[in-house]
Amino acid sequence: MTSGTSERPSSSPSQQPGNGFSILDMIEWSGNKLPDPVTLFALGTLLVMVLSFVGAKLDWRVTERLPQPILQDVIDADGNPVIDEETGKVAREPVLDPDTGEPMLTWEVVQQTREEIVTRIKLDDDGEPILDDETGHPMTEVVLGDDGEPLTRKVLTDEPRSHGVTNILTADGIFWALSSMVSNFVSFPPLGVVLVGMLGIGVAERTGLIRSLLKAFMLIVPGRLLTPSMVFIGIMSSLATDAGYVVLPPLAAALYKAVGRSPLVGLAAVFAGVSAGFNANLFITGLDPMLAEFSTIGAQVIDSDYVVNPASNWLFLIASTFVITLTGWFVTSRFVERRLNKRSPEDGGPSEPTAADLAEQQLKPEEFLGMAWAGLGALATVGVFLALILIPGMPLYGPGAVFDRWIEVIVPMLFFIFVVPGIVYGVYMKDVKNDKDVAKLFMESMAAMAPIIVLAFVAAQFIEHFQYSGLDRMLAMAGGQWLGQAGFGAAMLIVCFILLTLLFNLFMGSMSAKYAMFAPIFIPMFMLVGISPELTQAAYRIGDSVSNIITPLNAYLIIILVFMQKYVPKGGMGTLVATMFPYTVVFTIVWTAMLLVWMWLGLPLGIDGGLTYDLMN
Repeated sequence: MTSGTSERPSSSPSQQPGNGFSILDMIEWSGNKLPDPVTLFALGTLLVMVLSFVGAKLDWRVTERLPQPILQDVIDADGNPVIDEETGKVAREPVLDPDTGEPMLTWEVVQQTREEIVTRIKLDDDGEPILDDETGHPMTEVVLGDDGEPLTRKVLTDEPRSHGVTNILTADGIFWALSSMVSNFVSFPPLGVVLVGMLGIGVAERTGLIRSLLKAFMLIVPGRLLTPSMVFIGIMSSLATDAGYVVLPPLAAALYKAVGRSPLVGLAAVFAGVSAGFNANLFITGLDPMLAEFSTIGAQVIDSDYVVNPASNWLFLIASTFVITLTGWFVTSRFVERRLNKRSPEDGGPSEPTAADLAEQQLKPEEFLGMAWAGLGALATVGVFLALILIPGMPLYGPGAVFDRWIEVIVPMLFFIFVVPGIVYGVYMKDVKNDKDVAKLFMESMAAMAPIIVLAFVAAQFIEHFQYSGLDRMLAMAGGQWLGQAGFGAAMLIVCFILLTLLFNLFMGSMSAKYAMFAPIFIPMFMLVGISPELTQAAYRIGDSVSNIITPLNAYLIIILVFMQKYVPKGGMGTLVATMFPYTVVFTIVWTAMLLVWMWLGLPLGIDGGLTYDLMN
């Protein structure tokens, strides 16, 4: 990737000393030297196999320790021990840290357990023990359960519970790796979620419905609310996954130029919403089930029954949508537009609009009518799903709570909510004439997801090899114990994780690729110090979003650069990064602070979206 910044005149602001371009240029160069994410996962799988061999030979083991509260006797005002009425023993209470007021913890070794059959002394009809004729000792009998099977119980042993390494480079290990390769791929949880969700969105995108909807939305807002509307519609475009990257920036730039403002301001505002605000939204998107699947994989390292709800971050993301919209408005007005207004039109500054600029933003009558028919199709589809959810006895009706069942079929619902209006729009616009055209739309949408399928194949092998080797649990135990004993608070851990994700995003642009690596490591670590998987996931979403607009590994950055060069022919990557960098800095500060305040208030992040994980439960 070659920056065009050197082509700019020496007077250009983007090349003045101290603007940090050389650092960004170095990041771009070093990032391009990294292998493709597919290669990284393949290399990661080989590395796990080698580490499993080394670990088994060196007998790597991690002794399991869990935090336990330090207890003390309860003393009354006279200095006498308080007796618990239920147990008859001296009551105990946690020792509190004098500085924080929180219970003090000690990390105690967890003992191994073994299963033993429950027995009891045999009694005669008078209730007396029956003695063995030979030994004279009371005889025992096995206690049976309701199913007629012997009851068992877990008994502590004197051995500590520890976790070792399973060597993959053995005959059995290699057989497992080969025999499970197909099942690892087809059972990879995020694969089906992404393919089904994006298949429906792809149909709506290819019929032109999404483009018309986004154009219409941008045309109806008042001029003074143009910038917050750009940021907002950019954020909301994640409903259509990556469609916003391609559709919105050129429309926003043309719209700003048409009203006499710098086209780069419109491009920057909407790009900030699309990319830096990618993980916020008012609705559940296809990203939520995918991230929840990865989070579940990580959580089950510690708790095999733990399942992360796809809507577990929903409330936080709704609030984030408004906070990031207002923040983007502030950054655009305070930094970006003020800077660009000082430039000439050839350098990206404002210019008087032409008749062609105004005409470019107009909706054709047939597009408007097509959207109306598509809207009716969407209403009908939503109405059907509401009936299935709310009417007792229907397939999606939850007997215990309204969210019991429909939340599990969010992805199929999204599929139909996009497919039906998309096809209706295509039929009205005469782009869809028969079933063959519909099939072609599906095939084109699926073909566009080839990179995801390939990535899923290698990612699935990495995750399964990591779990099979036992390195995941060892790393989680060792890291979690270190973090817990280091005494970092939850707030500090969350801030560090956001910054780590932000930094790592500069070298690996794929959101799913990073989280596939991070979730099995950090979620178990944080669970061990009381942080819920849902909170870790929310922190990841912040770190992944805010640096999307400046990382050279964001494939869409090149597309945005092309859009920008339509108005600034001599502009290069340095121009684009310099324009977007203020969003990254301010978004990081504001969004992180928002999450910390959310934690301080103890608010749920969403449905089943608690902030803490109770190891003792």
